[in-house]
Amino acid sequence: MMRSFFLYLARATWAKSFIMRLGIARRTALRFIAGESLAEGIEATRALNARGLEATLDHLGESVYNEAGARQATQDYLELLNAIAESGVKATVSLKLTQLGLDVSEELCLENMRAILDCARLQGNHATIDMESSDYTDRTLALYRKLRDEEGFKCVGIVIQSYLYRSQADMQALAAEGAYVRLCKGAYKEPPDRAFPDKSDVDANYVRLVEEFLTPEARAAGAYLCIATHDEKMISAAQAHVKAHDVPYDSFEFQMLYGIRGKLQQELHDDGYHVRVYVPYGTQWYPYYMRRLAERPANVWFLMSNFFRR
Repeated sequence: MMRSFFLYLARATWAKSFIMRLGIARRTALRFIAGESLAEGIEATRALNARGLEATLDHLGESVYNEAGARQATQDYLELLNAIAESGVKATVSLKLTQLGLDVSEELCLENMRAILDCARLQGNHATIDMESSDYTDRTLALYRKLRDEEGFKCVGIVIQSYLYRSQADMQALAAEGAYVRLCKGAYKEPPDRAFPDKSDVDANYVRLVEEFLTPEARAAGAYLCIATHDEKMISAAQAHVKAHDVPYDSFEFQMLYGIRGKLQQELHDDGYHVRVYVPYGTQWYPYYMRRLAERPANVWFLMSNFFRR
């Protein structure tokens, strides 16, 4: 019930206007975001790099419904890629297609993605397309494949969510295609005819998808897996599979969110695994923040304890 409530708030315009004005919300959001400016995002990445961790930077924003907003988001990502190159930090970028105009027109979104991927390719960098709600899954995968296959952008990756029933078929196809895939559990409110309603089923599917993707055939095709989870059971299952099947460490990495399980991130790195931290920044932090509160009750108690301290 709590998860549904916070996912509702993530999309509620009235709640966004109210909550973003609360100083306590902004302060506690800084647990999960690196700050509101590009400079703060780069500085947070530099600190992670000093610990041996890499990053993927996300200029927060989504659900843009006008061309001007989509083009501004594109410029923001071009500035981000240039800042990564100029600063020398070890980081890729992550982005959402609705931020780049998918709800305005597919052609506008493609045009904006081409500009970003041209820049990333020139700089030897990489961009991962975040997956949004299941209403966008088909369009997101189609646009990803168009950019990768028809237009030749090999510097683009995609996200798949283990809570969707369809994800096993999607992962099998992407493995055969040699895709760069980030596998996460999923953070949106989905109907039971599209997604597993029980956490145990989501978890079981997550482990199954990791194991099915990390095959010699997928590696031979060039596939690369980003295991994006903070769940130690999921991490342990992946580690056991990797060990049992002699999966080379350069064919996958662990990914975690900024501000969550920092000690575990460091332990994985110290054990020899490649670890990348998802580092969001920007003024449009509200939907991202609400989804983080929805994921774990502990995050809500963190917010409340800070509220009552004041």
